[in-house]
Amino acid sequence: MCSTRLVLLGFHQTLSIFASPASTRARISSASSPSIFPPRRFRFDGRRCRLRRSFVPFAFSFDEDSGLPTLMEDSNGVSGGNSSEDEDSDADLIVQPSADVELRSNKERFETPDSSITVAAHRFATLRGRRKRRTKKGILISMGLVAFLLVFLLFFDWCSWRIVRMPLEPFFLTHPFTLSAALSAFAGFIFVPIVDSMRIHQVLRKEGPASHMSKRGTPTMGGLFFIPIGIIVASIKAGERSTAVSGAAVATIAFAAIGLLDDLLSCVKSHNYGLPGWAKLCLQVIAATWFSFWLDSANITTPYNMYSFLKFLVPLPPPMGIMYLGKFYLVLTVFCFASMTNGVNLTDGLDGLAGGCAALAFIGMSVAVLAICPDLAVFGSSMAGACVGFLFHNRYKASIFMGDTGSVALGGALAAMAALSGMFFPLFIASGTFLVEVLSVIVQVLFKKATEVLYGTRRRIFLMAPIHHHFELCGIREPIIVAGAYVLSFILAIFAGYVGLFSS
Repeated sequence: MCSTRLVLLGFHQTLSIFASPASTRARISSASSPSIFPPRRFRFDGRRCRLRRSFVPFAFSFDEDSGLPTLMEDSNGVSGGNSSEDEDSDADLIVQPSADVELRSNKERFETPDSSITVAAHRFATLRGRRKRRTKKGILISMGLVAFLLVFLLFFDWCSWRIVRMPLEPFFLTHPFTLSAALSAFAGFIFVPIVDSMRIHQVLRKEGPASHMSKRGTPTMGGLFFIPIGIIVASIKAGERSTAVSGAAVATIAFAAIGLLDDLLSCVKSHNYGLPGWAKLCLQVIAATWFSFWLDSANITTPYNMYSFLKFLVPLPPPMGIMYLGKFYLVLTVFCFASMTNGVNLTDGLDGLAGGCAALAFIGMSVAVLAICPDLAVFGSSMAGACVGFLFHNRYKASIFMGDTGSVALGGALAAMAALSGMFFPLFIASGTFLVEVLSVIVQVLFKKATEVLYGTRRRIFLMAPIHHHFELCGIREPIIVAGAYVLSFILAIFAGYVGLFSS
């Protein structure tokens, strides 16, 4: 007696062929579900049964409570699951000759305790393996960023005296960077369990990508431990009498307080939005205006404002030279604070995205302002190291988020560096990733309102804004998006540093 056993995802079905192909086809149709074994998938040649290798029109979904698979039919004949490079295809059919075996039904297989335990254990082991592989991707991306920044800073410190033509201490930028990174990484191991035990967790957006639901319960307000470290290290290295570093530190703390208020209200209301958008923007404008008035009265010594009438100068690349903006300088300062804080805040949507891009932007600004104000360069290097130390805990998969406490503070620190040195043009270059995120939101909102007026229905350019969510919904994995943003930020940071040095 000749028979064929079909092995299909662990389910066995025995087909015995006795007389004619017609009787065998009728037996298959009566014994099996048409959606699982369609007659059109079998080809008969004499007394032999051939099965074409093709996709099977059903898929499995795993119950979150029991961890066991359930069978779902697809009316279109297409599996509902997404393919993954880390997973093997489950739709392959293997045909092997075998003797007749009496098999249990699907219900009996799942009701058997030993089989249920085996299936659940296999599922958990598979999920654990995927998490390890994905976590390794986050580690590799973060370590690549740290290695690049260290090599770049060591090389720049080695040749900086030739570039800026002034005596500098050995490892002038590398030392504050490594010190802040080490202290931030160590502080995170103490801070994260404390915040987690206090149940200060991130509240996710309901309209966000479905893949982010796995991040529910992750602690937030990480800016409380790495922002102060960056400020303290910069103040120690530059000296307490440095007016520029003191002004940048106070501005960073002021904007961190705005972000902290937003995070606290978000936790109290159990909603993703703490402060209303208009209230947050008003507080940012008030803080930026206060900084502008302080800047107007402060005495900060740079090569361009040694005299009071030489204030508010903006260095630009040749042949434009130095431009005097007058009181418009203060308006530009307020605009930079508002745009940078919201830009970093919008970018903070993926694990490690905002922290890594901010670290690269700080390095680019440190190089740009080195010839004008070396103390500000130390401040930028120290803040970059604090961001890198935070990435040890915020890399994919993140154990803590920086929250608005961190993102708003980082934007304020970048804007303060530009306002204190006049390097607005290098700031917009180094922060190009943040500007792209802001522009994607603005374009999305304007396009939806315009199409609603013109066509009566809202249409979208992106699947979701900011743009990193659009890439997620297009099927690009989160670590790949973050790595691409790092590459773009690296190119922009190098270019911003070059423009700053060339302008000064």
